[in-house]
Amino acid sequence: MTRSTWLWLVVATTFAALAATFLFDPPAPLPRFEDAGPPATPIGGPSRVRLLAGEGVRGTLDGEGRRARFADPWGLALSRDGHLFVADGGEGNRIRRIAPDGTVATLAGGREGFLDGPGGLAAFDTPSGLALDLAGNLYVADTGNHAIRKLGPDGTVSTLAGNGRRGYRDGPGAQAQFDAPMGVAVDASGRVYVADTYNDRIRMIQPDGRVSTLAGDGRTGAVDGPGAVARFDTPTDLVAGARGELWIADSGNGAIRHMDGRGRVSTPMTDVPSVPIGLARSHDGVLHVAGIWPSRVLQVGRDGRWRVLESDERPDARFSRPAGIAVDRRGGVFVSDAGAYRVHRLVQAARASGRARAPAVHDPARDEGAGFPELGPSPGDPLPATGGRWPLRPQLGWHEVVGTLGEVRGNYQGESRDHLHGGLDIRGDVGQPVLAIADAKVNLPLATWGLDRLGEGFALDTVQYIHMRVGRTPRGDLLDPERFQLVAGDDGTPARLRVRRGERFRAGDMLGTINRMAHVHLVAGNSGYERNAIALGFVDFADQVPPHIDAVEIVDASGRALARVDGRVEVAPGAGDLQIVVEAWDQVDDNLPRRRLGLYAVGYQWLDAAGRPLPGFDAPRFNIEFNRMPPQDDAVLVAYAPGSGITVHGSAVTRFRYALANTVRDGRIARGAWRPDEMAPGDYLLRVHARDYSGNEAQAGRDLPVRILPRLHGAAMP
Repeated sequence: MTRSTWLWLVVATTFAALAATFLFDPPAPLPRFEDAGPPATPIGGPSRVRLLAGEGVRGTLDGEGRRARFADPWGLALSRDGHLFVADGGEGNRIRRIAPDGTVATLAGGREGFLDGPGGLAAFDTPSGLALDLAGNLYVADTGNHAIRKLGPDGTVSTLAGNGRRGYRDGPGAQAQFDAPMGVAVDASGRVYVADTYNDRIRMIQPDGRVSTLAGDGRTGAVDGPGAVARFDTPTDLVAGARGELWIADSGNGAIRHMDGRGRVSTPMTDVPSVPIGLARSHDGVLHVAGIWPSRVLQVGRDGRWRVLESDERPDARFSRPAGIAVDRRGGVFVSDAGAYRVHRLVQAARASGRARAPAVHDPARDEGAGFPELGPSPGDPLPATGGRWPLRPQLGWHEVVGTLGEVRGNYQGESRDHLHGGLDIRGDVGQPVLAIADAKVNLPLATWGLDRLGEGFALDTVQYIHMRVGRTPRGDLLDPERFQLVAGDDGTPARLRVRRGERFRAGDMLGTINRMAHVHLVAGNSGYERNAIALGFVDFADQVPPHIDAVEIVDASGRALARVDGRVEVAPGAGDLQIVVEAWDQVDDNLPRRRLGLYAVGYQWLDAAGRPLPGFDAPRFNIEFNRMPPQDDAVLVAYAPGSGITVHGSAVTRFRYALANTVRDGRIARGAWRPDEMAPGDYLLRVHARDYSGNEAQAGRDLPVRILPRLHGAAMP
């Protein structure tokens, strides 16, 4: 028998044995994915929101999670052993780490600069995005230094690419240039991808540091197609897929873009219900988005539908400015709330099977029995140190205040109760310079809006300056082209104005000029948690004038005021739910006599016929207090009764008619009513308390005599 015949015989015998194995002893079926690996990421549904770290006060304090402080927590990266890395920008300029037990430590940085070396000596400038590779190296988009840095497992910081100067250049890492990059991602082969934010490009860095451009032609826009012709608008983050694809948060376009492995760009998601800032992708491809305007955490499943992840304990709970996002292999979502100086974890309350999902990290909130999630900045977070400056010259001299927080405002379609006024209006001349009131750093990637519109404005840290030509003279010339960049649209005309994240301004720096609204609108406080800007403490601002009450009424469900009989409002005990309405307004020292301002707080108190407070009314109930701006669109309809606002076209007088049984305070709203059947028949005195921010309280016109009629044979008297 030949050698070849023997070989064929061996092959045939082996094949027959394998066939017999499959025929008579078939292998066990492969396990399902859910049994073999991590469970599928839950889609939609309410979530438990738990505070992981952050006191809610700006700072750089390490230690126990709930006592730690962050300056501007932005990008997140999660290690396989449960450690969460945080890029802390602002005045922190640090890379922080949150251990599984919630303890916060600083790994590198601590001062603003551009310096490599051991972590404690290294320096960053506004670090933003983070990404981890398989070897444990942490990549940092060092926005203010226009560079991509690397923090090794041994704690040493080096520069992977970027020479510290703003620009655009491919090539060796030490010669490459970026323009304030904010997003970074890394794939399994060690290639690093960069969202080169203000170059409107997507770049790639090879492991040896060589930089190339994958997509974007350098012009701002929203163009799909091959990478060389594609256009982006302020890309802020990106994630890499397993097949060489990228998902990109194209913030300026309000879209999620996709680049396949061949470099072709498409826009599969344009209906994002929030401006995307941060991106994360679960192990099974579920995309998670940190969005602002409005501030939301979003999730899009394999069906392409968007879902908002909300608190199951307090549906009205909201983030201030979510920035970074990361997902663990159990589906837990980590979110950095840069506007609240906190880091949270969201765990969806139940899976499809109905079983609760256990947390992957220690949960201090559960141990301490905390009820509602701690969201937003702490009420104790201090406002900027302004030194009493005004946004106009003279900065240390008096200016007329023409609008305060919470005033009713209408629209141009005839609705007199359209929205609440969100800040403090300071009168100025058209073209007058607008000046910064405090030292500050830009923290948003899209810090300006509304080019050449009445509402054009600029967000500088926690203060917004509105109704001005941002960065321009009255003629439209740029004040400083290095700080303020006009971006052209497809037709070549200016479409928007940019100020980069990380740009610094000093108190007194010129920010722009007043437009034809003839006042500066100041908003104080972080997004969603705006505070009354009078608290900034302006030099020579004084208010010794008590508010003025024009009328106090009790109205029925139709809005009709109940009539008075012999000087008292008569109320039938079966009158149902009623509303207490007071019309009042305020003035401040040295303002024009015709200038009516809204109140700071309005409350009421029930007294008996002898003037003694009823039980539960020893102190007034201040249901209306404009200490914080409520974010709900219908808040104006809760705070103000019909007839409020400018109700006659051409009128110069705004009517403030407050609905006192409703609640608008501490950023929350609730509808309420006064129920006369909860009080015994008899004579009472309804006392209204109308206060301004300085504590002055109206004394005249505040009392309304009321008589609750008795029942007659089980029915109310006519």
